[in-house]
Order: sequence, then C-alpha cells, then structure tokens
Amino acid sequence: MEKRVVRPEGGPPAKGPYSPAVIAGDFLFLSGQIPIDCEGKVNQGDIAEQAHLVFQNIKFLLEKAGSSLTKVIKTTVYLADMGDFGKVNEIYASYFGPDFPARTCIQVSKLPLDVKIEVEVIAHSRAQNGTTAHGRRTRQG
Repeated sequence: MEKRVVRPEGGPPAKGPYSPAVIAGDFLFLSGQIPIDCEGKVNQGDIAEQAHLVFQNIKFLLEKAGSSLTKVIKTTVYLADMGDFGKVNEIYASYFGPDFPARTCIQVSKLPLDVKIEVEVIAHSRAQNGTTAHGRRTRQG
C-alpha cells in the first residue's frame, strides 16, 4: 500500500520527528494534535481555548489533505484532567455532530508541552467523486 505524507503550509508546525498526517489507501491518519497555533506558539489557556484550537487544527489538516470533519471515522482524545470531559464533550460535539465518529477518551498523567488536550483522528480520504484525497481514481462497487 502506498503512503503519502501530508505537510501543509500555514498549519501548526510539527514539534518533533513525525508527520502531521499520512494518507494510506483510502484512509487519512492525523498525528495527535495539541493546541499549537500556526506560528508554533503553544496555547496555555483554559481547556475551552485549547480544545477549540486543537479541533481547528484538525479541520485545517483534514481539508488540506482533501478530507473533512464529516469523514472522520475514529478519534482518540487524551485529557490531562478528566474533570474537563464535560466541557471538551460540548466543544467536540460542535465540530463533529450530528453523525459522530467512534471515540475513545482517556486521562493521561501528562501531555507534551504541558497542554491539557491532545486529539488524534482517522478519516476516510476518498472524495465523493470516487477519487482518493491524492487524486487517484478508485474502484466503485
């Protein structure tokens, strides 16, 4: 299976040796996104500010890779404090509803750069016209 790395200009820069997104077959895998703006500055605000920035970064990466929030199949949400679950859940719903992807949400002891949230996603990369996000025609049927 061919794999293609996605490194879009104008998005949050990677803070380590990883690819922001990888397309493999009909699937798009996004690395865990933390609240970093496009200049590389970490948002140390409250959980609501951090969550919105994470979901905006996810939306940006998905769109640059030819996918969208509606094509997300699975999310994994990592929280530094499960007490933030209610607020994050409310914000999450505003980005992914009403046909929500499958989701796992877990509390971890620490996240990179001391942020409060990290989210990774798996999305479908095939466009509605039967082509993959990287422009190849796919078999129908």
